[in-house]
Amino acid sequence: MKKFLLMAVVAVACAMTAWAADGDKLVALTFDDGPNTTTTVEVLDVLKENGVVATFFLCGKEIDASTRPVLKRAVAQGCELENHSRSHSHMGEMAADKIGMEVNFTSHVIKQVSGRMPQFFRAPYMEANDLMHQTIDLTFVGGINVKDWEATVSAADRSRNLLSQVKDGDIVLLHDFEGNSATVEALKTIIPELKKQGYTLVTVSELFKQKGVSPVPHSKITYNNVYDK
Repeated sequence: MKKFLLMAVVAVACAMTAWAADGDKLVALTFDDGPNTTTTVEVLDVLKENGVVATFFLCGKEIDASTRPVLKRAVAQGCELENHSRSHSHMGEMAADKIGMEVNFTSHVIKQVSGRMPQFFRAPYMEANDLMHQTIDLTFVGGINVKDWEATVSAADRSRNLLSQVKDGDIVLLHDFEGNSATVEALKTIIPELKKQGYTLVTVSELFKQKGVSPVPHSKITYNNVYDK
């Protein structure tokens, strides 16, 4: 009888834990166009100071001897490295073989640096067509666009743009290209405020995993939120 009661208590506790995890408010911060040895490093500094992780969508042409240590640091901090093409060109104008070369090059160098193959792809300029979806064996993601690539948008406005629309399951589109210091400054407001609102910041793969969503490549979906259909 005691053994039965113990098993029942454990089952209830597990069910409560599962319910709590499923009910967590999760968001994934992501950064495009790196890596580099300036802004990417500054972003990593802010992430470390706040004890959170993010996902970096990388351009393969930017991964070299100078930036590999930055990426290794990102991985060591628990961040994730994903694919943003090799050259950041207009891929909607490319033939299938050129699309494959753009993506495969970057996936290969990411595997060299991190030890894992990318799972996700963000199209340069957010331009994705049927041929790209057919050719690329990765899940396409977009995200909340806070216009942080525009120099005229202040750090305060970037924070407001994000915080005014963020919701559970969102992927947030930011940029760590060289010189984008306003986004670094905005993060100092964004991260504490998200925490204050009850959000847990996770990587993109963790977002899908913890929400119990299994994205399928070639589905023609570009996920801005984990629940997109």
